[in-house]
Amino acid sequence: MKAIYSLLIFIFFSFQLFAQEDTTSHWLEEWNKERYQNDQKKFSQEKIKNRIEEKAKEALIYNQKNNLSSKYCILIDMGIHSGRNRFFVYDLEKKTVLKEALVSHGCGDFMWSSDETRAKPTFSNVSESHLSSLGKYKIGKRGYSNWGIHVNYKMHGLESSNSNAYKRIIVLHSWDAVKDEEIFPEGTAEGWGCPAVSNTTMRYLDPLLKSEDDVLMWIYQ
Repeated sequence: MKAIYSLLIFIFFSFQLFAQEDTTSHWLEEWNKERYQNDQKKFSQEKIKNRIEEKAKEALIYNQKNNLSSKYCILIDMGIHSGRNRFFVYDLEKKTVLKEALVSHGCGDFMWSSDETRAKPTFSNVSESHLSSLGKYKIGKRGYSNWGIHVNYKMHGLESSNSNAYKRIIVLHSWDAVKDEEIFPEGTAEGWGCPAVSNTTMRYLDPLLKSEDDVLMWIYQ
């Protein structure tokens, strides 16, 4: 009899726990819907294409004047929601996008790895701001990273808006938290200012950057 009584008590509390977990799951689902309901894609694919082509033309002229690579450039459009592809490897000779991917930006005062500023990032050139910096960069030497596939590339800021990048140790690297596919309306995990890409994307970039010196990266909004 005691065994039956104990079994009934176990079933009762198990049911209560299941009901509680189900309620929590439902609450989280509703919270996520509310959290992302105002997020918009902002730009159509046609608009994004036009923005890329416009920047690529400017990039080629800039590169030719400043002895940077006239073969490739990397364009990062921070005007695009972080859950969409906004990292573009552009072939300046063939005038085409070779690769598009997700990329992180800095979280600022928000929690590291959150996506709180997915649609409205802010920028700074100040050390310890944990924000990304807009502007043109020259991609420098390859180095070791503690993140992702353990490869990074130094970034040299070429404008007043990003002149502290090297001092701030802002580098191009991969990060396990960055996905391979678009995740809109969710945003890409935010770090401390580095343009971090997925491991798959870095495996694509690494041989390209090893084969071509002085590639321009342009982060704009």
